[in-house]
Amino acid sequence: MIATLLRRGLLAGLLAGLLAGGFAFVLGEPTIDQSIELEQLASDGHRHSHGEGGEQALFSRAEQKLGLFFATGLFGVTSGGIFGLAYAYFRDRLQAASEWGRSLSLAGAGFLAIFLIPFLKYPANPPTVGDPETIGIRTAAYFALIGLSLAVVIAGWAAAKTLRLRGTGAPTRQALVAAGCAIVVATAFALLPASPDAGEFPAGLLWEFRISSLGTQAVFWIGLGGAFGLLGERAARKRADA
Repeated sequence: MIATLLRRGLLAGLLAGLLAGGFAFVLGEPTIDQSIELEQLASDGHRHSHGEGGEQALFSRAEQKLGLFFATGLFGVTSGGIFGLAYAYFRDRLQAASEWGRSLSLAGAGFLAIFLIPFLKYPANPPTVGDPETIGIRTAAYFALIGLSLAVVIAGWAAAKTLRLRGTGAPTRQALVAAGCAIVVATAFALLPASPDAGEFPAGLLWEFRISSLGTQAVFWIGLGGAFGLLGERAARKRADA
């Protein structure tokens, strides 16, 4: 059973990754192109004033855009495999009655914990934003927040299950769990380092990039949950027919 769910996750992840890559290519890459143009203009002005020569990029923009699909596909396969293993553990512990519902529920939890909560503290920035010397600290803080948000979501799920078994009504249960999770997350936001200042980077272009990043992740997680759920429903129908 675990091997079947793992293979299903790998396939669903690949499909979702390519779908997210297409979204990023259409809506995200134009913003990156504009960001690179701004960086090049600033660099050209600096080199001109100091009489320095320019450096040639290791990969052209065309090669980088092609590599986007490789990167999102690889990310999708990796994430899909982990998703399949997580689904094997949580499958019989989720309230939804169908493979479709359980898959979407787990994908929604993954989107919330792995992307949305960290995004609220550290929204995505173009490559030109942020001090390169602080990238190590910022990366460590970001991954620490991902780990914390995963723990918060799992703890919230466990608390909601315990309250349900004790007979607590849905409104009270949901309010208590939401309040507890919000307090923990807000405390973490206050203690962790602040997001880097965008400086003079155009605000409109910055938020276009962030919204496209949010959309790309949303497309990926919806695609992963949907594809995994559809494959699960197909397998369930085959078992029923047999």
